[in-house]
Amino acid sequence: MTRRLAEMTTVEAAAAVVDSPVVLLPAGAFEQHGPGLPLATDLVRAEAVTDRVVARLDGRAVIGPALPVGVSPHHLAFAGTVSLSTATFAAVVREYVDGLYRHGWRKILVVTGHGGNDATLTAVAQDLLVTRPDLQFAWSPLTPLAADVVASAEPPEISGHSGEAETAQMLALAPELVHTDRMAAGTTRLSELDALGELARRRGGPKLTLSYERLSGNGVLGDPRRADPEHGEAIVEAIVTRITDFVRAWLKA
Repeated sequence: MTRRLAEMTTVEAAAAVVDSPVVLLPAGAFEQHGPGLPLATDLVRAEAVTDRVVARLDGRAVIGPALPVGVSPHHLAFAGTVSLSTATFAAVVREYVDGLYRHGWRKILVVTGHGGNDATLTAVAQDLLVTRPDLQFAWSPLTPLAADVVASAEPPEISGHSGEAETAQMLALAPELVHTDRMAAGTTRLSELDALGELARRRGGPKLTLSYERLSGNGVLGDPRRADPEHGEAIVEAIVTRITDFVRAWLKA
């Protein structure tokens, strides 16, 4: 039996409201991921995670429509990137939620593979407390959930976008989309940045947002050549386990 709303008839969707009270919405981005990874990297990872999570929930959750384009203005200097404004992304999320709410769902979880969506999702969650007080809206990142697993393979200074952890996940989930022959290290040390870039990437301080061309000539933070698919699978497994545990507890609350 399908767990995707897109593959159900309206009759099956009506039954799913009762049998599957949680809807997961995979969210990604349409942005550069260096010379080795596809533009849809964040969505590919989010969809793979939601597939695995729902498969473990014994029919108690379904997968709703994806959010394939996210908030990515910081990547627009690189070819292929398409970005939504924060207002547009928020409006799309709210209208997805409104449609699902209208049909009876009251627990909705956005699983986002793109960190640039986080701030907008937080703002949407705050607004929904006012406009939909009986709705339980949650969102989850991916890689940050597995920070303990990620830490074992990332360098101490700069890593992240299209680097070791993200590339490892793609090697585990969609190796056919990874161009290993084109991989190249990006920025890996604070000393490679100018003063403003160093402030933007310094860990533990105030958050300064810069366009990625200021941070990396090839759009990569870290060295994807160090990525290992087995490590990627370990990261994905940790993410899936932690989201699944959350949803199981949510269903009982």
